[in-house]
Amino acid sequence: MKLHTHEWGGGDRTALLIHGIQSDHRTWRVIGPALAERGYRVIGVDLRGHGASPRGEGATPADRYGPEQFAEDLADTLPAGAALAIGHSMGALALWRAVDRLKPERAVYSDPAFVYDRPGLGPEPFVGFKRFGTRQFITTMHPGWAEEDVDAELAGLAAWDSDTAVGLWGHPELSVLPGAPAVPSLVQLADPSVLVTPEEAAELRRRGFEVRTVAGAGHCIHRDDPAGFLASLDGWL
Repeated sequence: MKLHTHEWGGGDRTALLIHGIQSDHRTWRVIGPALAERGYRVIGVDLRGHGASPRGEGATPADRYGPEQFAEDLADTLPAGAALAIGHSMGALALWRAVDRLKPERAVYSDPAFVYDRPGLGPEPFVGFKRFGTRQFITTMHPGWAEEDVDAELAGLAAWDSDTAVGLWGHPELSVLPGAPAVPSLVQLADPSVLVTPEEAAELRRRGFEVRTVAGAGHCIHRDDPAGFLASLDGWL
């Protein structure tokens, strides 16, 4: 599957941006231009079932959507050998599954959903948010967001196929911590992270990942605190 992409800048180095569930490339509206100003050609992708990309095909949501399907699409769409690849949440999961084929020089996993199948976490809240997420609800959840971020969230929700959430949880066997990183890799965590426990963070360090926490940031670090997001990438850009 060839995915829809959006580009910022035209630098000599390439950076790849991969969004999380319910969103699309518009979630990077601040980070994309910021990386372009730093000399990157930035490519933001819409995962299958998100934004302007095609929907999955198959008899069940698990046939249409899952970590391996997302990863295969990334490998089919994005250029290999980028200087930098950043994935957020489910996008980090997809990036990890594709990193051996994309072979970026560096990978950043922002509050990654490596282990998504855990008690109290399932597809139902995401499916419900598709139906009932409103501007007021989003601004209440994220009081620090700019209006443009709220607009991007609403647009992403409207374009999103909620079967992606159902399909993701149809692959519980893929909800695991990664092994040793294939390329130099940073795990960037919210404060606190609900997706990576302190024990899991310690294990990721043991396996060879660098782990940094962005103080005070929520799960969407790049929108909650864009300056903190970029500062956390010191030495990785």
